[in-house]
Amino acid sequence: MWQRLSLRSRINLLMALVITLGLAINVARLVLEAGPRVQAEDQSVTRLAREFIETIVGGLSETPDPEGRLDQIVRDLRRLRHVSITRPTDAGAPADIHGGEEDDAGSVPGWFVTLVHPRTTSVSVPVLIHGKSTALVITSIPNDEIAEIWDAVLTQLAVGSAVALALFLITMIVVGRALAPLDAISQAMSGIESGSYSVHIEPGGAPELAAICTKMNHLAETLGEAVEEKRRLAERAVSLQDREREEIARELHDEFGPYLFTLRVHAGALMRLAKAGVPDAEEVLKHGSAILDQVNDLQQFTRRILERLRPVGLAELGLREALGALLRLWNESHPEVEIETTISRFLGETGETADLTIYRIVQEALTNVFRHARATAVNVSIEPADRPAGVRGDRDYALVRVRDNGRGLTPGEKFGFGLTGMRERILALGGTLTVASGEGGVTIEAMVPTHGL
Repeated sequence: MWQRLSLRSRINLLMALVITLGLAINVARLVLEAGPRVQAEDQSVTRLAREFIETIVGGLSETPDPEGRLDQIVRDLRRLRHVSITRPTDAGAPADIHGGEEDDAGSVPGWFVTLVHPRTTSVSVPVLIHGKSTALVITSIPNDEIAEIWDAVLTQLAVGSAVALALFLITMIVVGRALAPLDAISQAMSGIESGSYSVHIEPGGAPELAAICTKMNHLAETLGEAVEEKRRLAERAVSLQDREREEIARELHDEFGPYLFTLRVHAGALMRLAKAGVPDAEEVLKHGSAILDQVNDLQQFTRRILERLRPVGLAELGLREALGALLRLWNESHPEVEIETTISRFLGETGETADLTIYRIVQEALTNVFRHARATAVNVSIEPADRPAGVRGDRDYALVRVRDNGRGLTPGEKFGFGLTGMRERILALGGTLTVASGEGGVTIEAMVPTHGL
């Protein structure tokens, strides 16, 4: 049952229990102190009454009517409070043991009287009249004292209950206002769970809860931005895929068309030579050589297309061998450009996804260099790197750097589709890509996660 109660109900219940326990302890203290208090009052009153009686009856035998004088003294002493003074009858029983205080204890419950004063205290004072012994009986009647204690208990209960109720109500109001942001936080979390990241909580309540509200607002805003960025990334990825397909389709059309047309022309020429009877060997050789050249060019073009779609041999040969083959291909097609490559021997295994990403970065960077940079030297380096500041997790990183000595980027020049797509890919993996341009050329640096992908 306790686990089902809300925090507000738990605090209110605990406060009620503490206040009730404090009130009960205070009342119990009054009750426990009542017995010794009544007993002390009995002893004090009885002692004073006895001394008083012993004083006034000292010369009783010298009076003309001692008996009458003694009865008069008893009647006069009935007006005393807290005690009853009686003279025993001849039968040995007191004539009257009550003073005038029966009504004082009438409003006090009997159980309370029994609890604080369980037995009546009586003291007999001997009196001699002409050698004849008689006595006066002093009986304590602490009705006033018991009534005062009972009134104090009732007052304590009334005042304590009123104070406890006031404290409880004040506590409920204070706790309710202090914990009011919890409801808003709960609703905000439900909204975030359902995908509504525009929720806003007005900071309030205790400073700690106000700080939580502020953090929750920041969290919702950050999550909304992350989801929106993810949507934009997906949209750009789809757009880049479509544009890349369009570019490949255009290249296939622009490249394959001329090759196929040339092959058709030379094949038709060979067929005409065959129909002429005795073919001219020189003409056949010329057309056959032209066909072989076109087939070789077509094979290189096909290899470049396949490299763009999926690096050949990356999974079978590994990153080092695949990059070596890629660089040899560029060296063969552009012997005028010096390509220097450094792959750290401490790089280790990077994983299939990281291998493909590193390969694509180098491939795209070299493509841009040979198409636009007009560079004479390119430096490619790949080495392990420390985890970027502020990034959590246990993944390792590889630093890929491609630097050329070309003309650099013009102010305001935008990245091409390939480099933009590569940046989106690296960001999606949790890495970074930066491009710096200056008078000495362009430097592309990428931080690529190598484990946990």
